[in-house]
Amino acid sequence: MEYTKTGKYIAVGDLLLLVGKDKKELIVRIREGGETQTHHGVVRHDDLIEKHCWGDVVLSHIGYAYTLLPPSLEHLIRNIKRNTQIVYPKDIGYILVQMNIGPGTQVIEAGTGSGGLTLAMARMVMPHGHIYTYEIREEMQNLARKNLDYVGLSEYVTFKVRDIEEGFDEQNVDVVFLDVREPWHYLSQVHTALKGGGFFGALLPTTNQVSVLLRQLERNNFGYMQVEEILLRHYKAVPARLRPVDRMVAHTGYLVFSRAITAVT
Repeated sequence: MEYTKTGKYIAVGDLLLLVGKDKKELIVRIREGGETQTHHGVVRHDDLIEKHCWGDVVLSHIGYAYTLLPPSLEHLIRNIKRNTQIVYPKDIGYILVQMNIGPGTQVIEAGTGSGGLTLAMARMVMPHGHIYTYEIREEMQNLARKNLDYVGLSEYVTFKVRDIEEGFDEQNVDVVFLDVREPWHYLSQVHTALKGGGFFGALLPTTNQVSVLLRQLERNNFGYMQVEEILLRHYKAVPARLRPVDRMVAHTGYLVFSRAITAVT
């Protein structure tokens, strides 16, 4: 299954975002004979395939209007099945930019979780890059694999169930990102896997953890340390009543970035 749509019309295998008048969203994979059950009626896939274009508005069997849109990366991340808290899209976007993750990048990730960050990185490194993701819990790897299969990105990811204390199989990679409780225990393994000047990143929930990591980065041949926190505030997009929504996505974690350097000789 391909991640991206290939034509003007809705086709078999496309991922489709259905948006109702009430702004409720559904992401579905289009298939012959398929049906999507909603609270406002049934949308039959055969009524869409090669008959409707992206951006069209269609009616369910009881006349409720849905807009047909290609899902964004943010939609895919937000709607994956999860057993754990995923990395938030607001943080993911900054991680991708800060660590220079793009087509062709070779990335090691540890702490796969439900695969939200894995999905985003796989989308960015395609078609020639690759993600090697490590997770100690097999059930989490299985869920992440299913999530990546569903969106058609699993070919860009190698899943490994293993304790990263044993080290990484890969070397000379561009990026290592750790979403684990005590990342400072694995800095030697990270440095061995990274190319010179390679990017290291971690996500931590508390400042005392950040302090420990910073001290250990200095002792393990890492430099150019940065610590950041991303806050996101949504607004009600109504021209006559434009104002912030009642809640905002505030603290979700501290992002720590550094680079692998050579020891002074």
